[in-house]
Amino acid sequence: MEINEDVLAAHKRTFLDFLDQDVGKGFYMKSIRDMIQNKRRRLIVGMDDLRNFSLDLVRRLIRNPAEYMQPISDALTDVTKNVDPKYLKEGERVLVGFNGPFGFHKVTPRDLMSSFIGSMVCVEGIVTKCSLVRPKVVKSVHFCPATQLFTSREYRDITSPIGLPTGSVYPTRDDNGNLLVTEYGLCEYKDHQTLSMQEVPENSAPGQLPRTVDVIIEDDLVDSCKPGDRVAIYGVYKALPGKSKGSLNGVFRTVLIANNVSLLNKEANAPIYSLEDLKRMKEVAKRNDTFDLLGSSLAPSIYGHLWIKKAVILLMLGGVEKNLKNGTHLRGDINMMMVGDPSVAKSQLLRAVMNIAPLAISTTGRGSSGVGLTAAVTSDHETGERRLEAGAMVLADRGVVCIDEFDKMNDLDRVAIHEVMEQQTVTIAKAGIHASLNARCSVVAAANPIYGTYDRSLTPTKNIGLPDSLLSRFDLLFIVLDQMDPEIDRHISEHVSRMHRYCADDGGMGSLGKGSRYVEEQEDGDINAPIFVKYDRILHGLEKRRGKKPKHERLTIKFLKKYIHYAKNRIQPKLTDEASDYIATTYAEFRDASANAKSGGGTLPITARTLETMIRLSTAHAKLKLRNEVLKIDVEAALKVLNFPIYHKELTDMEEREEGKER
Repeated sequence: MEINEDVLAAHKRTFLDFLDQDVGKGFYMKSIRDMIQNKRRRLIVGMDDLRNFSLDLVRRLIRNPAEYMQPISDALTDVTKNVDPKYLKEGERVLVGFNGPFGFHKVTPRDLMSSFIGSMVCVEGIVTKCSLVRPKVVKSVHFCPATQLFTSREYRDITSPIGLPTGSVYPTRDDNGNLLVTEYGLCEYKDHQTLSMQEVPENSAPGQLPRTVDVIIEDDLVDSCKPGDRVAIYGVYKALPGKSKGSLNGVFRTVLIANNVSLLNKEANAPIYSLEDLKRMKEVAKRNDTFDLLGSSLAPSIYGHLWIKKAVILLMLGGVEKNLKNGTHLRGDINMMMVGDPSVAKSQLLRAVMNIAPLAISTTGRGSSGVGLTAAVTSDHETGERRLEAGAMVLADRGVVCIDEFDKMNDLDRVAIHEVMEQQTVTIAKAGIHASLNARCSVVAAANPIYGTYDRSLTPTKNIGLPDSLLSRFDLLFIVLDQMDPEIDRHISEHVSRMHRYCADDGGMGSLGKGSRYVEEQEDGDINAPIFVKYDRILHGLEKRRGKKPKHERLTIKFLKKYIHYAKNRIQPKLTDEASDYIATTYAEFRDASANAKSGGGTLPITARTLETMIRLSTAHAKLKLRNEVLKIDVEAALKVLNFPIYHKELTDMEEREEGKER
């Protein structure tokens, strides 16, 4: 619809008043000068500043942006010309973008319904596809050889935020019928790109396909994000006519026309910690049993497996990544694999990792192909161009990838993750596209042995049935066995039955198996919320056997998340000379022992990667203790974790207990 000139002038005056009242603070004047200095042509306006000026203006702007985009852009152009008359060329204008709180107009792709069409929204999600940047004609210039005159014509399509759309047909003759020749060199163009944005994997509804929305970005916004980035895009949600210009079935394609793209931190859902939290973290770090405490707090609904839980804690903390000047990249992420009998809670441990890690993506062996894990080259339906789509490991950059049923993957698909696990990049050379994408993620895999159950008469390598090239890329390989021991069986059955008996005080509603989530809800946001789970006799049982103290001390999931996040991101320990000498000596001993061992030996091949594993685990343990230096104590603690999978210690658990009884 045509908007009245008087209305546009009134809106322009209102926005000029907004910029005038800012003169005292000078915030937007400074922004305009910065924009001129950086040779940009877009000014970002904060919604909060507009709200302080006029609440009514913000409501109308969000509900009917088409009426306001042009006058706001005109007002900014006038102010910019006053600041620097020579900055804008003839016909150029300053574009406007918005940011700040949008209230209930801040949505995910799933919430974008028909009621939002025509209004301004802020959509948060993850970019999955990017098209190439293409030029779009804005103004064409034509020369008439007969009259020796130039004529020009402007073009606006339905995605243009300013003015009404014009036809897209080039004129071939002027009003008198003389032939026109298009002068392509004198035409004006603007950049144009389309994105596909999907809802964030951890917030998408379970059991439903994730929704996507197409985004059109133009001018200076192109190439502001790439596949795998988490973004908040501010723009106008519009319906476009179909190919047949208003088809009969009344279904239209909807797109988001962006005016601002803001990159979110990968850990947008990262916990916020107060000074009180930091004080408590330091108290926990000073304890002698910090490592055991964190290990037993992870997935308390799973009985036993303390070493694996400790290893998972170190995996989530990670080592320190190093990029040397000669271009070498040494990964800091720890990869772990569990192989073992059915029904020993391998998949449940993967679930626990997913609940606690800030960014975790889960796949299964049969449900993912090689390109689905790394990256795929696809054809664009509309333009027919090739484009790159990021796979699970690229989307989990700086996070964790959990792969269940690892043994069920095809060999061809398994080869695809070799590069990711060591170089931490995905290199694509297909269909004329040569690209390298970052995939800095830890891999946690769970697999069954080659015969379904573990055959103790064979060596670990023969049971696992995976090539050494892949096994050496895993820092830790745990063999989890289902032990036929009456005492262990009794403990497990008691533990599981307690989980099923337990009912939280939730108004009489029974909670089945709430073992890993029994933090009281009302404690959220409370500064003095306890960091330990309250002891419950029904849930935790009477653990006073053999004269031990009750060891029900467990951290709440909320505090555990905060602790891991803080230790991982804020602490960057350095190796001391004492620690590095000790690591070198131990590595030499490991190599010597593996050379002397007869067939089988340890589960993992001892290679130079094992040496790097020691450094990574020691660094992770120093992070756990919130130390800035890696000491010999950290190396010793890391070696205990490493000894467990290398020398396959779980087999001797029963024997040790038998010896204890004899004594």
